[in-house]
Amino acid sequence: MAKALRKLGFDEEAAAADMAAIRATSLDPEMIAIASAMLENDLQMAEVLLRDRLRVQPTDAAAIRLMAELAGRIGRLQDAESLLLRAIEIAPEFLAARANLATVLYKQSRYAEAAKVLDNVLDRDPANPGNRNLMAATLGRIGDYDEALKIYSDLVEIFPHHAKLWMSYGHMLKTVGRQDEGVAAYRRALESQPGLGEVWWSLANLKTVSFVDEDVAAMEAALEAGPANEDALHLHFALGKAWGDRGDADKSFIHYNSGNALRCAELCYDPQIIADQVDGMSKTLTPAFIAERKGVGDPSPDPVFILGLPRAGSTLLEQILSSHSLVEGTMELPDIPAIAMREARRAGGDLRDWPDAVVDLPYERFAELGAEFLERTRVQRKSGKPFYIDKLPNNWSYAGFIHLILPNAKIIDARRHPLDCCFSNFRQHYAKGQAFSYSLEHIGRYYVDYVRAMDHYDRVLPGRVHRVIHERLLENPEREVRALLNYMGLPFEEACMQFHHNERAVRTASSEQVRRPINRDGVGQWKPYEMWLGPLKEALGDLTETYSFREG
Repeated sequence: MAKALRKLGFDEEAAAADMAAIRATSLDPEMIAIASAMLENDLQMAEVLLRDRLRVQPTDAAAIRLMAELAGRIGRLQDAESLLLRAIEIAPEFLAARANLATVLYKQSRYAEAAKVLDNVLDRDPANPGNRNLMAATLGRIGDYDEALKIYSDLVEIFPHHAKLWMSYGHMLKTVGRQDEGVAAYRRALESQPGLGEVWWSLANLKTVSFVDEDVAAMEAALEAGPANEDALHLHFALGKAWGDRGDADKSFIHYNSGNALRCAELCYDPQIIADQVDGMSKTLTPAFIAERKGVGDPSPDPVFILGLPRAGSTLLEQILSSHSLVEGTMELPDIPAIAMREARRAGGDLRDWPDAVVDLPYERFAELGAEFLERTRVQRKSGKPFYIDKLPNNWSYAGFIHLILPNAKIIDARRHPLDCCFSNFRQHYAKGQAFSYSLEHIGRYYVDYVRAMDHYDRVLPGRVHRVIHERLLENPEREVRALLNYMGLPFEEACMQFHHNERAVRTASSEQVRRPINRDGVGQWKPYEMWLGPLKEALGDLTETYSFREG
């Protein structure tokens, strides 16, 4: 009926018929069986049933939406996106499919596109709390913090006992520097759900918050209750911080080690993948290869990439540079890995095989990819300043790719003493990514591969990467800041030395630390735990002594 009405030009009546058909599927025994399989996470059975149904009814928008959900659950986000677009094409008023599409775009780090879809959904259904929550998270990702905070503020009034809403509100308040309000929001979340481990870890992750005895007792009690792994590992990381603050390294390490073991078992990280990528990059990016492709990328000098390991001081460098009148700080942008992995996939390789992918790229493609990065990140630029920062640490493994597609971009290597840096990662639980960080051996090997890669760039692209040794920055801040600005071709500004007065939003784990003047509080924090760090030291080899001698 909907198809017939649409052909006659009765679009509103056609839309009503579409939705009537979709609602009717909720009573269909076949669809009930599919939904039951999805609820029980029996994805194999659900896929069989869905394929059978779509073979007979290829325009069943509700079944297509369920197939998209199945694809999303197994990580096939592009397939999920295509399926949802098909469902919307069939039934344009299918708001649930549009909301699902926004979620899939969000998971692909395509935040501006997700916001556009959500605008459409919320225009038609403005009160839906799930979609408003997703919109708040999306706005936070594109830097519209005021609007995101307004949505969260409204939602927690409507749902005052929703712990995870209070937690998300706390995250956003922390990001914009409203720490006291953020802590209060986290505490409200714990009133509703005392065993919610992620909130305890969020408090610990502020770095400047100290837990009182009652907090420690509450966390220990939550652990003894036998929580799910997700809560348990967050509680372990928070207790590691709590006992470390109390000077009890034994109890602290036991909790850090337990939390890391839980996450490591889930992720099944293979350190050889990164080692192979560095080997492949070193073989591909020879002086001749680079010379043949000199200047083929987009000529824009606007982007500034700060890279290295997490917890190496990159947020501090971003805060310093973004205090300059000509430089804008953004956040850790996902776009370089997304573009590089897509090109690797198109070339038929593993997602990490970007070095193989660039070998056969037409020269004009490099400029197209550089322009794509500039366009994808345009939404992050709010101030109109000529330069802007992408401080995703993991971009070190794509530094050659960055050079090829954006030959005039600046690349800054933030490097910290390996024991301080690596143990700081071991004490850190990340919301996503950084799978290397949950084993002392894996962290050490990752640091080694990072240094191997940067050594290669120093040989084949001398002077291309500017290195900032964190310990030297702490010893003589003005000297290092002047050298950094000189590399960027920028005049010295005193505001860069007063970076802690900069009120810009900061999303990373160092958000509160960079709101303080330069200090040495983080130096040597590994020393009380030295007796347990044998696997890390063995993996690092002589880098504990030589990490700073390699000059960029």
